[in-house]
Amino acid sequence: MSKHLESRFEAYTESLIATLNHADRAQPARWYMKGLMLPGSRKSVEPMAARVHPQNVRSAHQSMHHLVAQANWSDAALLAAVAESVLPKLVAAQEPVYWIIDDTGFPKKGKHSVGVAHQYCGQSGKSENCRVAVSLSIATARGSLPVGYRLYLPHEWTDDPARCEKTGVPDEVTFATKPTLAMGQIDAALAAGHPVGTVLADAAYGGETQWRNRLVEKGLQYAVGGRRRHRVQRDKDHPPISVGDVARELPGQAWRTLTWREGTSGPFSSRFARIRVRAAHRDRASAEEWLIIEWPAGADEPNHYWFSNLPPSTPWQSMIDTVMSRWRIERDYQELKQELGLGHYEGRNWRGFHHHASLCIAAYGFLTLERLSGSKKNRVRFKTAPLPKGFHPRGAGTHAAS
Repeated sequence: MSKHLESRFEAYTESLIATLNHADRAQPARWYMKGLMLPGSRKSVEPMAARVHPQNVRSAHQSMHHLVAQANWSDAALLAAVAESVLPKLVAAQEPVYWIIDDTGFPKKGKHSVGVAHQYCGQSGKSENCRVAVSLSIATARGSLPVGYRLYLPHEWTDDPARCEKTGVPDEVTFATKPTLAMGQIDAALAAGHPVGTVLADAAYGGETQWRNRLVEKGLQYAVGGRRRHRVQRDKDHPPISVGDVARELPGQAWRTLTWREGTSGPFSSRFARIRVRAAHRDRASAEEWLIIEWPAGADEPNHYWFSNLPPSTPWQSMIDTVMSRWRIERDYQELKQELGLGHYEGRNWRGFHHHASLCIAAYGFLTLERLSGSKKNRVRFKTAPLPKGFHPRGAGTHAAS
């Protein structure tokens, strides 16, 4: 079994290694991906080197560190190779496909690591010192795969050229909002010819009417979160009303209780209504689209709403299945962070941050293929020797201050 697993891993990494532009990078890349998948509380370079090559930890550590922190290879090319291997098995004909936009935060001490700033961190649910990355995942009912990943740089970074130069931020990188980064990833996915899906995103993206309009211009369908407007212009020809007022005025028969998936402790269900509307944008109305409202039984107010340009004939269940499919991105990040150490990179530079993430996604792609092939075990188990006697990696189990 282990022999077969090793053989599949070698075959999977064959095309990925070709994107690294140098034969000497093949072995450390395989070590790095394998180290990410092996058990261990810390997925920084030194403890991974000790697990994958205990015969010569120092040599493995040096080559793996160089691969991630210094070697000049393309993250986009590696992610494209991963997508080329995984998506044909992930996406079946006539199966709903979703393009899920999201961002994730990584708490980080200090101020010298690239992108670190006091900002909202989704992992902790509050503003704190962290860095944030924007991603695009392609998902179906059977799994999901990130195909785009990019660090968000706040103004305090892009307005400080010396700081950017010190951490290796490329000269062409300028300030871009998270929705702008997300739209760039969507453009890249379209250019790559990936299977097109309905775009799903929370209100940080979907709440911008112009962002939704750009999706329409690209011929894409969407089901995205909306945010409450507080300064909508009103006059006799333009009398917009709030979502809360819309929800309260809907008759009882407009609401339906629907289940969208089974959880470990039972089905997930809630109460929904939908109505055709024109969203208010400054002093004019937008094109007609769906407004979907979630108002759980017993709640004082609606707790979520979404805008969608799905066809007017879209069945109820299909619409709610689509809207609620964003939960898959939570699974992506849970496994990438908890199992594969996405947030464990301890370096400070731009290249290392993205190289580490790309290799994490490559490892995640292999795990996805194993699941899709019918593997009964959730964790891939490679042959690995125990850590060298007396080995204590520097910083193991801690977040290095930077």
